Amino acid sequence: MKIAIIGNGGREHALAHQLSISKKITKIYSIPGNAGTEEISLNININLENFNDLYDFINKEKIELVVVGPEKPLVEGLVDFLESKNIKVFGPRKKVAKLEGSKIFTKELCEKFNIPTAKFKICKSKKDSFKFLSSFNFPLVVKADVLAAGKGVYICQNVDEAKDAVNEIFDGKFGRADQVLIEEFLEGDEMSFFIISDGISYKTFNTAQDHKRVGEGDTGKNTGGMGAYSPSSLINDDLENKILDKIIEPTLKAISEMNEKYIGFLYAGLMIKNNEPYLIEYNVRMGDPECQTILPLIDSDLLEIIDACCNSKLVTQDIKWKNKKSMCIVLCSKGYPEKYSQNVEIENLKEFKSTKDNFIFHAGTKSLENKILAVGGRVINFVNISDKYSSSRKEIINQIKKLNWENGFYRSDIGHKVIDK
Repeated sequence: MKIAIIGNGGREHALAHQLSISKKITKIYSIPGNAGTEEISLNININLENFNDLYDFINKEKIELVVVGPEKPLVEGLVDFLESKNIKVFGPRKKVAKLEGSKIFTKELCEKFNIPTAKFKICKSKKDSFKFLSSFNFPLVVKADVLAAGKGVYICQNVDEAKDAVNEIFDGKFGRADQVLIEEFLEGDEMSFFIISDGISYKTFNTAQDHKRVGEGDTGKNTGGMGAYSPSSLINDDLENKILDKIIEPTLKAISEMNEKYIGFLYAGLMIKNNEPYLIEYNVRMGDPECQTILPLIDSDLLEIIDACCNSKLVTQDIKWKNKKSMCIVLCSKGYPEKYSQNVEIENLKEFKSTKDNFIFHAGTKSLENKILAVGGRVINFVNISDKYSSSRKEIINQIKKLNWENGFYRSDIGHKVIDK
């Protein structure tokens, strides 16, 4: 089977790697891909905003399956467009991708279907926001109602911080903003919970915990993710049943009432308090770096699972997992998540290859004149699977030190809640 993977990040490299293991794959195209994906697939530089050019290439090459990695093309309706051209595609349609594209859409859905979540207020101007802030308890959370690459969420300790957040959002830091979401700050532990769905049935697809803050000890600004580990130490049978009964199934019911089907990965970002789940947000794809963390644990043919979803036959699949633990640490460009240098060479990176237990997934990289250059904030994902999180972290840090990239930095405390307590 010839397949195409849409996207150029660490998630897409991990997908390409896992799918390449399948004996049914004859060729993989990464559109546009990165310096890592070109080692296992053919990178094709097509503007993802030009759906017609993308279709022309898919049709010309007789690609049989398209897997959409990132959120932006999903929210913009790429799945709808390709389906209208009779292309088999894995990912949710535009209407249900609003679960990620609009935090307010999701909050209103939660309210209608009694899904446990933080109390919230929708404000349509700076004036309304400032008025509401004067009567709200702190800390609180201010969120942009747009895609913001994981950076449109502000945890505010006082009214001045909250006003700064409101100003940045309405002033267009993440694009045009007509409204802002203000919600209570939930105490507890965060967890990422995944399912995969074919529009008729669904199966759980493991759990993870990620570290979004840039600094050691979960301090500093939010990022797209500095690292993750899987499975989550919080998960147990009772909690999983509550998540499915109170959050996942009501959401799928809501989608059904919209006369829609959900096909693809669904990622619930949860806050867990006293073994009770509360929905923080939905992502309509695999998380990043959770995807890089989870996929090395799968012990089934990922292509068969995804293809079954596209054919409404997920029920026939038995998803098996290795009895191991996995950790991912992200090597970032110095300065991230603020300003950082681009087109910086990463020497010796070509010497690092994925093995049975160690995985190297590129994110913000490109190849140029036989060199690998860093072109993004999050650059390389180092992943290890083992019997202990502590062993994985130690091995990853050894790998990063061996690379010795002087223009990068990483968090050495990923997984500290389960390792260092």
